[in-house]
Amino acid sequence: MQRINALTIAGTDPSGGAGIQADLKTFSALGAYGCSVITALVAQNTCGVQSVYRIEPDFVAAQLDSVFSDVRIDTTKIGMLAETDIVEAVAERLQRHHVRNVVLDTVMLAKSGDPLLSPSAIETLRVRLLPQVSLITPNLPEAAALLDAPHARTEQEMLAQGRALLAMGCEAVLMKGGHLEDAQSPDWLFTREGEQRFSAPRVNTKNTHGTGCTLSAALAAFTAPASLLGRDGKRGEGMAFGGAGAGGHAGSGEGHWSGTSFPRVVVVYCLQTRRQER
Repeated sequence: MQRINALTIAGTDPSGGAGIQADLKTFSALGAYGCSVITALVAQNTCGVQSVYRIEPDFVAAQLDSVFSDVRIDTTKIGMLAETDIVEAVAERLQRHHVRNVVLDTVMLAKSGDPLLSPSAIETLRVRLLPQVSLITPNLPEAAALLDAPHARTEQEMLAQGRALLAMGCEAVLMKGGHLEDAQSPDWLFTREGEQRFSAPRVNTKNTHGTGCTLSAALAAFTAPASLLGRDGKRGEGMAFGGAGAGGHAGSGEGHWSGTSFPRVVVVYCLQTRRQER
């Protein structure tokens, strides 16, 4: 069985809980070999974002060329893209290198509320990147921004927005319902084949730093071709729901998510993908 080579395209987190660092830890936890392309150097920690240094788009493109010209990339996760020109550079290189199995975490705000994507970049993300990706993983504020619509306040509104996002051209949408104010925290998966609801009791925890990064990186690792995963992805079946509850504190602010405990939705999406490939 060949090793999975997974690429993350994202910003950094020197505190280790989010961004490139969280993605690479997640890839390693799932047995994948991680490669990385950095879009922004972010001075952040568990308390917030202090400063952002955006990488020149040409250098982002050069990093992508370096990876794709040398390494067989089986799956790609995209996180923080920061600005319009970087979104365009990534979209162009994905197209040029015929990249498949791409998970886009539509990062717009840090957990602290600090902006990680310029408002002007959202339209470019919508038009240039969404049609090229296998899966997007927006939370409710991100979905609203992509649709230029009000924030969904009910599960029915969440369903309508998930269907609208799927119509934009991506292969699948995982809508995360953590911003709803219900006792349960529902997520919805939308694909061309149908829709599936996932629900679990809301976890009362501050260990949320890097949750979206870790989830999308795990989904990327699991969406590698079935021949590379082996056993039709069943190695993921034993992973427990509750990554947030299993997290810990490395700093004085919000804790990080456990890098070895993944939500049930990751496993189910993996198994659905395997079935579709067969």
